[in-house]
Amino acid sequence: MQILIIIIHDLLHPTIRSPASMKRSITLTTGAIAAICAVANAYANTEETQLEEVLVYSTLSRFSALKSDTPIMEAARSVSIVSEQQIVDRGALTLDDTFTYSAGVIGETYGYATRGDWVRVRGLDVPQYQDSLQSLFGNYNNTRPHVYTLEQVEILKGPASVLYGQGSPGGLVNVVSKRPQEETEHEIRAEYGTFDYTQFALDSTGAVSSSGDFLYRMVAVYRDTDTQVDQVTDKTMVLAPSVTWRPDADTDVTLLINYTDTQSDTAAQFLPIAGTLEPAANGKRIDSSAYLGDPAFNKYDATTTAMTLLATHRFNDIWSMELTSRYTDASADYQQAWPAFIGGDRYVYNSDGSLFEDGTVPRSWYRSDATSEQFAFDARFRASFDTGAISHRVLLGGQYQDVTTGDDGYYAYALGYLFIPGDLHPPGADQYWINVFNPTYGNVPPAEQLNALYAKGPRTTVKDAGVYASDHMTLGNWHLTLGLRWDDTESDTEGNTQRDDEISSSVGLLYQFDSGLAPYASYAESFEPVIGDNGTGTPLRPQEGEQIEIGIKYQPDAFPALVTLAWFDLEQSNLPDPLNNPGEFEQQSGKATVRGLELESIARLGDVELQFNWSKLETESANDYRFDSVPEDQASAWVTWRPTGSWEGFRAGAGIRYVGETWGGLDQTKTPSYTLGDLMLGYTWRNWDAALNVRNIEDKDYFATCLARGDCFPGDQRSAVASLRYQF
Repeated sequence: MQILIIIIHDLLHPTIRSPASMKRSITLTTGAIAAICAVANAYANTEETQLEEVLVYSTLSRFSALKSDTPIMEAARSVSIVSEQQIVDRGALTLDDTFTYSAGVIGETYGYATRGDWVRVRGLDVPQYQDSLQSLFGNYNNTRPHVYTLEQVEILKGPASVLYGQGSPGGLVNVVSKRPQEETEHEIRAEYGTFDYTQFALDSTGAVSSSGDFLYRMVAVYRDTDTQVDQVTDKTMVLAPSVTWRPDADTDVTLLINYTDTQSDTAAQFLPIAGTLEPAANGKRIDSSAYLGDPAFNKYDATTTAMTLLATHRFNDIWSMELTSRYTDASADYQQAWPAFIGGDRYVYNSDGSLFEDGTVPRSWYRSDATSEQFAFDARFRASFDTGAISHRVLLGGQYQDVTTGDDGYYAYALGYLFIPGDLHPPGADQYWINVFNPTYGNVPPAEQLNALYAKGPRTTVKDAGVYASDHMTLGNWHLTLGLRWDDTESDTEGNTQRDDEISSSVGLLYQFDSGLAPYASYAESFEPVIGDNGTGTPLRPQEGEQIEIGIKYQPDAFPALVTLAWFDLEQSNLPDPLNNPGEFEQQSGKATVRGLELESIARLGDVELQFNWSKLETESANDYRFDSVPEDQASAWVTWRPTGSWEGFRAGAGIRYVGETWGGLDQTKTPSYTLGDLMLGYTWRNWDAALNVRNIEDKDYFATCLARGDCFPGDQRSAVASLRYQF
């Protein structure tokens, strides 16, 4: 265990800058894997009763991120999975929280949030899927998925257009909904914690009749909480009933319904850098809990209704099929006032350099009434057969999606700010301003003044159609996967139509040694349409992504463990021209690159489960700068103890998360690194279970990111939540 602690300490503070030192990093990391495995093997040899245990840490279903139940050890690419048990153990309250223990993944990118779940994979924003269909379009037109309704969170790393069509080269996030189960189980859960966090939840499932033809599940959640930001509250209600019909042993049809309603405000206050990351001219500091909007104006109220159909059918020993289909109707009423930055200044200054009225700044007033409506389906046929010594698992699919989004509202920038040469602050200019050090509320512009700015935004309809095929071939210990997809995408905005078609491919090769080692290499592509033309009427080309990944996986037979080490080189092209001269039309010659190393490992040593993750990213934008808000170094470790014998029923867990320094764009505004600790304690007695989860146990005050444009985003403060669960 001392060896493991030393390894974790060394990897939490890497100092790699040159290719030679990068090589040393690979050596160190390989040594870390060997050391972990050696310690685990030695421990396992002393616990012979554990040798017969078969423990699966990561599983995929045919509605998963890979649209396949192929074992992860046979997949020539990186997939991170967060199980329901891990979500509970780590005390995740939001989807954002589930990302913080995965290599190469930036969870809570913009700190504490109430509007959405901000995640970056391999340095890039990625789309959000649910049950293998895209579920989020734009940023502020629907609700967040509640973690209590999920049984698994999956992060597919790298380009995935061969499976999903248009998307980010960083990958995607897929969350898996709870579905009906055969075994009857009922659970009532109550939680209370910091900031008056109060939540009640119900999860009930089982068979409707003794024949087992119909199964049901009902998941319901009610949450009412204050937050770490003054004046900001969050009330959410979720109703998620589902039913499964099994007319025979070869057919399974499930209907999932999810209704989520949230009445909230926005946690992100866009706090100015001066007074937060940097000292203010008057020596004062803005508290990270400061609320710079106005409770008489601000709101973020969102509602989503989704109906999802999942169906499988087995025709014979060779052929089977699946269907995923969804209809979603969502909307969000978003209003917020925030400090405006004038002329690049972080505050408005008097002519003598002092702050106007000791920190009073103008505010912008924003309203967005946004909607989204989706209809989508994905039909897949599978065939499993042999041709001589080669086994084939063939996937043939067709996908269609029709999404309409709209956004009405206004944006009153720096309302009340008047610029008159020689008189920066004429009388009445500060009528709706706010003091960032001592905010007071109620001075809101008249509704008729703001409503006069209200405008209907254009409706945009995007239609995607794609067909794809892949073949996973196995010859002895060799696994070769080939994939190809064709997509046709049409975007229409008030009669302005743009159409793109693209072919995407992928290939992966993996070899499984009998020792449990599995080296692999893969190549994958992505595309993402860009709306507009180059000034001559020619539509802009889609952004394209290419990735080469080389790695090794290890799953020993002697004890339960899974280790993955991956190196990747990713390029994103057809970006805006980095050296475009004023007046010239955009030519899309820009390229961005991401290179990195990722290590993910999990092992069971008797009653103890260990997890360790580490990643190092080198990013370069089309303008030759580092990506904003993307740390170069990350590491995390988590240990859980579930003792047997006289201590059975007790459990304890602890974790540590390190996030390296980030830049705010243009290689300016550096945000310091931070290290956070988490804790879990619990006890199960008969039908009762009690637990305490604490995140950021030291209540460390830190910033998730600060941007060169002039604003900062505070990180999560300490949250302590006690829960009591009754199962029957």
